[in-house]
Formats: sequence, structure tokens, C-alpha cells
Amino acid sequence: MNLKNLFTKKRLIFLVIFAVLVLVGKNINFSPLVGADNQFFTLFQFFGPISGAFLGSIFGVIAVLVAQLIDFFVVGKEATWINIMRLSPMLFAAYYFGSKKRNLNVIFPLIAIGLFILHPVGRQAWFYSLFWTIPVIVRVLPAKYALSVPLRSLGATFTAHAVGGALWIWTVPMTPEMYVMLLPITAFERLLFAAGIGISYVAFNALLDKVLVKFNIKVPSDILRIEKRFTIKA
Repeated sequence: MNLKNLFTKKRLIFLVIFAVLVLVGKNINFSPLVGADNQFFTLFQFFGPISGAFLGSIFGVIAVLVAQLIDFFVVGKEATWINIMRLSPMLFAAYYFGSKKRNLNVIFPLIAIGLFILHPVGRQAWFYSLFWTIPVIVRVLPAKYALSVPLRSLGATFTAHAVGGALWIWTVPMTPEMYVMLLPITAFERLLFAAGIGISYVAFNALLDKVLVKFNIKVPSDILRIEKRFTIKA
């Protein structure tokens, strides 16, 4: 494999652009995490996964990972288990949103459910992991539904939640009663995140297309994937 052909100048430019956007979003707090002190959901939750759709699933994951590593080491995040594990959920969400492959996107949430129920508290709060059947159900639907923006957004945010939740239960002390309390909060937050992901995706489609047309910039579709039905012209 020729890395020079793979990481072209244009691809690197867009990787940097999305990495910077992710980095900015990660530093704008949205809501606190239950069960952890001084830990927050950020605006990153609202648009992080869309990098997978624009750059392709693999390069979208790379952009998210690079931004998170910069945030972790350069900005000076404390090297706690919670901070380290928080690097992974959005990587899976970006892959889910950008990939059309069914198998992997079904397997990840199912593994998360299994890991959650293996925990003694998880066995008592098994019903909480039913949230993570959502990305599985989405992916087994016919493609015209499974790949629609609303359902992809919903599947992506619950994939992130599944991975984070499976790691969380093994690292943060919680009780079954706390998971009962979290049911309506989780439902509200994830619907809000899904809406944000969908709106961000449509908005970035229109913005990127407008910029490329205005400055007559030609970018191969394998480097930047713009869905033409969401452009201003369309």
C-alpha cells in the first residue's frame, strides 16, 4: 500500500479541518456525566460522528482519534481511566455513521450488551442495555431506511452510548437504582444528540458544497463525500 497515494494533500487538509472542528467541540461542555465528578458531554456529541460520512468510515475515525489525542495530551487532560475510555465511543459512532457495512455495526452494540450484562450490577439493570438494540435494529432494516440520515444519526449516537456504557459499568461504581433514574435522561439526551448529528450533517453538506463551488475546488468523491441532495442548490 502506497501511503503517499493514500494520504494525499487534499485528504490531509480535510482530515485537519474535521480534526480541528472535533477538537473545538470537545472543549465546549453540554451536560454533566452522572456518576463522575467534573466530567461532561460536550458539543462533540452533536457532530463528531459526521466525519465518518464525509471522509469515509476509516478516515473519519482517524480524524476523530487525532483530535481526541491532541485534546488528551496537549490540552492536558488527566490520565484517568474515565478520560482514557472516553476516547473510544465516538470512534465507533463515526464508523457507524460513515459505513454501509451491516455486520460490524451490528456486532459492536451486541458485544456492549453482553459486557454490560456480565457485570453484577448490569445483570440487575439489564433493561438499560435495551437502548443498544437501537443501532442493531436500524442496521437490519432495508437500506433505504437504515441509511437515512435520521436513523443513521440515531444508530450512531446509541453506538457511542453502547461502547461508553459497557466500559462505564466496569470502571465507575453505579447501582441498579441509578440506571433506573437514567432511563428518561438517556432517552432525552440521545434523541437530542441524534437530532444534532442529523442537522450538522445536512448543514455541513450545504456549507462544504457551497465553498467548493464558490472557489471552484475539485475534490474526488473518495476523499470528500458530499450528499448532493442536501446541498443548497438541490
